[in-house]
Amino acid sequence: MSSIAADHGEAAPATKARKTIVQPAWVRVLHWINAVAMVLMMMSGWQIYNASPLFGFAFPPSVTLGGWLGGALMWHFAVMWLLAVNGLAYVVLGLATGRFRNKLLPLSARGVARDATAALTGKLSHADLAVYNQVQKLLYAGIIAVGILIVLSGLAIWKPVQLQGLTALFGGYDTARYVHFFCMAAIAGFLVVHVALALVVPRSLRAMIVGR
Repeated sequence: MSSIAADHGEAAPATKARKTIVQPAWVRVLHWINAVAMVLMMMSGWQIYNASPLFGFAFPPSVTLGGWLGGALMWHFAVMWLLAVNGLAYVVLGLATGRFRNKLLPLSARGVARDATAALTGKLSHADLAVYNQVQKLLYAGIIAVGILIVLSGLAIWKPVQLQGLTALFGGYDTARYVHFFCMAAIAGFLVVHVALALVVPRSLRAMIVGR
């Protein structure tokens, strides 16, 4: 998926070198930490799921982490803190620097429909990596919301007695498990699309590695 350049507020009369900066260092560092943490969380979470499936299937051992329920729980809880701290840093910096406001707004249903149609017909331009199209804005804003929801539902599952008020908001422990599962599925789907589109526009992948 096309990457984002420096915030709009920095654009106009900057030097040529400054204009080539697509991803600030803090974005790149937090992005790759988040990517690793999310993969580890999903793999350990699939092992936990296999111990008490919600549906009539289980994940193959080759894509799970931990080897058994106890091992998976240790991995899940350890990486949970890394993901939580990293995610909090991303949200705080995104708000403090104005990145979220500049990159995710404005967002409209008409704009999403227009850019989605352009993407499906192969007419969506990726020439300017400095600008999110409306579909990207929707996906990135949505995945942030899903990230917050998966953390809250995870806490409701982890501490259903101590956080019984939170668990009750989800409709109880069992419902919180379903919410957690579907949030995981949404994140997994986002990652698949994100990687696929990054390969379609390889300049965006390079920018997320070297920043330019």
